[in-house]
Amino acid sequence: MDGTTTPDTPPVLILLGPPGAGKGTQARKLEQRFGLVQLSTGDMLRAAVKEGTEAGREAKAVMQRGDLVSDEIVLAILSDRLDQPDTAKGVILDGFPRTTGQAEALDGLLSRKGQELSAAVSLEVDDEAMVERVSGRFTCAKCGEGYHDSFKTPETDGVCDQCGGTEMTRRADDNAETVRSRLKAYHEQTAPLIAFYDAKGKLVRIDAMGEIETIADDLAAIVTRVSA
Repeated sequence: MDGTTTPDTPPVLILLGPPGAGKGTQARKLEQRFGLVQLSTGDMLRAAVKEGTEAGREAKAVMQRGDLVSDEIVLAILSDRLDQPDTAKGVILDGFPRTTGQAEALDGLLSRKGQELSAAVSLEVDDEAMVERVSGRFTCAKCGEGYHDSFKTPETDGVCDQCGGTEMTRRADDNAETVRSRLKAYHEQTAPLIAFYDAKGKLVRIDAMGEIETIADDLAAIVTRVSA
């Protein structure tokens, strides 16, 4: 991957990775470090509907019928969002594209705007380690502090270190069977997309099983390179 864009073109990154791989955490760090904007498909749809843009009105009508929003509408909403001034330093796409057809359409959209994809970053994980990581999570019901059965237990069993709360909760879908199912679905759905970007020389793989700050530094190096 040569990871090059023209100097006057803001970086456009795609973060790929299964649930629990840390995409949200790393996107926030890139926002803070470089001023990039994370563009989540769901957030963009809700904002467009609320603002009543043309594409937002179309999306609202589709959703009210109980149908899925088409790629064309999502691309129109993304196009509008890329024109807003806060994206001038670059963007991180989260949740789009999900298929090679969407990836090709995204290439076309960026080309029309005089931009191009800088890199598709695959956060690589070990599936069984991910099962342990996700299925062991629990939080304090009072303040939301996060804990883990193996990696981060409260100093006093059953008592939150932060607020002293004694009620802990676990998400219903944070269990081994569900996590394995989500990982299997992710690999099946994303494999063609990874192959697509690999063939274009745009794919960068990062070990996402390490320390959060190490992963953040690896991502920062990519952003610095493609922004040069």
